[in-house]
Amino acid sequence: MAKVVKIFRTVRNHWKKTTVGVCLLTWSGHWLYGRHCDDLLRRAACEEAKVFGDQVIPPIVQAKRATVFLNPAACKGKARSLFDKNAAPILHLAGIDATIVKTDYEGQAKKLLDLMENTDMIIVAGGDGTLQEVITGLLRRKDETTFSKIPIGFIPLGATSSLSRTLYPENKDKVKTITNAALAILKGETVQLDVLQIKSEKEQPVFAMSELRWGSYRDASVKASKYWYFGPLKTRAAHLFSSLKEWPQRHQAALSYLGPTDRPPEEPEVVPSRPPLYMRILRRFTLYWSPPKEEIQPVDVPAEAWEELSMSAIELSISTSNQQPDLKRTEDSMNIRIEPDTVTRGEFISLGSQKVKDPKVIPEGYQLLQGSRCKLQLSEGTTGFFGIDNEEYEAMNVEVNLLPRKLRFFCDAGRKQELLQ
Repeated sequence: MAKVVKIFRTVRNHWKKTTVGVCLLTWSGHWLYGRHCDDLLRRAACEEAKVFGDQVIPPIVQAKRATVFLNPAACKGKARSLFDKNAAPILHLAGIDATIVKTDYEGQAKKLLDLMENTDMIIVAGGDGTLQEVITGLLRRKDETTFSKIPIGFIPLGATSSLSRTLYPENKDKVKTITNAALAILKGETVQLDVLQIKSEKEQPVFAMSELRWGSYRDASVKASKYWYFGPLKTRAAHLFSSLKEWPQRHQAALSYLGPTDRPPEEPEVVPSRPPLYMRILRRFTLYWSPPKEEIQPVDVPAEAWEELSMSAIELSISTSNQQPDLKRTEDSMNIRIEPDTVTRGEFISLGSQKVKDPKVIPEGYQLLQGSRCKLQLSEGTTGFFGIDNEEYEAMNVEVNLLPRKLRFFCDAGRKQELLQ
């Protein structure tokens, strides 16, 4: 009993040291428990991947080849460590012949895609910026018709990974999200997603999976990191100072668009069987001695019904339906959202802060249009930047085309079932 009394007396006399010690022990225990849970997740994922690696394949069949584009600078320089610990072991245990290409600077992935040889799958390990570069480089190739059929795996390692919400179940645990993405690649379930083609007169086309944003909310959110000294209020501070510099903030342009197009029925890809050798030789001789005559018949192309309007908005966004895809829809269209410039300063600050946390927040009185093509003609003297999948591009006159179901992405099987319901 005397020892217990002595311990309590010591704690009372040194309560500050005791408080600090308890806090450190609690934090250390929580950290160790988190590390232990992460190790259990990795072990379970590796055991599941080993099942794929133990499968016997015929001697004449090659192992699946994967080209991995890894951005080591993503997630504040932690992307390489996250990939090596959580994704690479799963791919190797499954028997995938992975070629890892690390990017050293912005825009390098676009150039490397021109040199990429044929592969069974493409894996993007990074954030929205890395994915946007890979998609752009892939669809700029001259043989993009062939290469666009290669399935793409997305391992979300960046600070912003918008597409991961579509492909995988939402999870706050980074390790769980990465291992789920790697396992989804092994299981082979895919979903077809739309792509935005953004063309201008000056540059080559840029491709995006999510959206093009132009407006005050985007500009203010990009500058939020400069006001880090405001702590949790930095986003509100960025919108406040933005409203003090200029008000009202209007973005004026001429907008024209075409309506949605009917979605053709999805037909399974049929690989024709190769005819016998004598048939191939006979066909070549036939084509050589009597080549077919090409008859060009005039085709009546119906005039396109463009809708035109003049807009003045605080923000304009042109987005795909990839965030909430409807796999059963009968029309292909992109969403053109025009947000009114009649908001007050207080509403601008409040809505802007909410948009950073949840991009789905929309003010009252907005206008929503649906189209398959869109032309944006900016007013003279317009400056600023577009946000294309969270990457900055100089604002200019552009034409945006929807490429429906252009690319196939690996996805979680349960997530695909949710989209089909």
